[in-house]
Amino acid sequence: MARQRRRFVWEIDWNLLRTFMVIVQERGLTAAGEKLSLKQPTVSNTLKRLETHMGCRLVERNASHFAVTPAGQRLYSECVALFDIVSGLPQHMEEQPGDLTGHIEIALASHVVCPFLDEALAAFHSAFPQVTLSLSVASSNDVVAAVLNRDACFGICLMQERHPRLEYDVLFRESFGYFCGARHPLFGVKDLPISALRQEPYVSFKTDQMSGALWPVALLRQQEGFEGQTVGTSSHLEEVKRLIIAGFGFGPLPIHVVEEDVRAGRLWRLPPYENAPVIDVHVIYDGSARRSRAESLLLAELHQAIAAIPFEQRTYP
Repeated sequence: MARQRRRFVWEIDWNLLRTFMVIVQERGLTAAGEKLSLKQPTVSNTLKRLETHMGCRLVERNASHFAVTPAGQRLYSECVALFDIVSGLPQHMEEQPGDLTGHIEIALASHVVCPFLDEALAAFHSAFPQVTLSLSVASSNDVVAAVLNRDACFGICLMQERHPRLEYDVLFRESFGYFCGARHPLFGVKDLPISALRQEPYVSFKTDQMSGALWPVALLRQQEGFEGQTVGTSSHLEEVKRLIIAGFGFGPLPIHVVEEDVRAGRLWRLPPYENAPVIDVHVIYDGSARRSRAESLLLAELHQAIAAIPFEQRTYP
């Protein structure tokens, strides 16, 4: 038995474990191949080799079914832990006392406007100028996936349901108002009743639904009986704003984010003028993940900034 274990350790290929981890994360061989830029037969052969090494089935699959076996689930957990260790090795080797280096991946929902977040990043860069950052913009669901898959150290996004593996801190709270562009017939009209919007064409985010992150906005729309056709959607705030300004219809936007557009005459605020829907924007991270020193210090800097500012000052009207 000892000889078999020693042989396994010497013969196992890390790439087999990495590919298996992606297969589980992507819920299929074809999707894993796309993620890894490999052809599906290559991924299939890799899985077969790993199952031969492990001496058991790791995945049950056919044309309409994909399931990870209990043994596969146990191996996946170990692969994630190994991936954390291996991916952190270069940064650990580079780190020197007083001369911190490394690279940090952050995933964000589109157009996160938060001045004290900017200040926290500025303070971190001033203290550790050799650490580099990559900021990827994605939908809130994709931000969560990036953190779960360890593609990002932490994420900033909207949430409805919390994943049990992740930790959440409210970064700030924002209010959503309805707006239209200068080409819209309601542009410039003051003191409108909200009933004036019920038949108007609508532009919004893909998460503007009762099961999505913007459910408070969807709830208001449902309560007020908006029946206008949805003529445009996007996962990115800038594109929703683009369609509204272009005159496709009216739609929801964070009030504090578009203040300059209102002042410049590109957007016009529509009802409700009070008691607008509120949305919390969260910092999310995997509390069990192995992090480089740079990642740990930046996350600590952000936690400190959140703790130092009362929630009322992190609530934008």
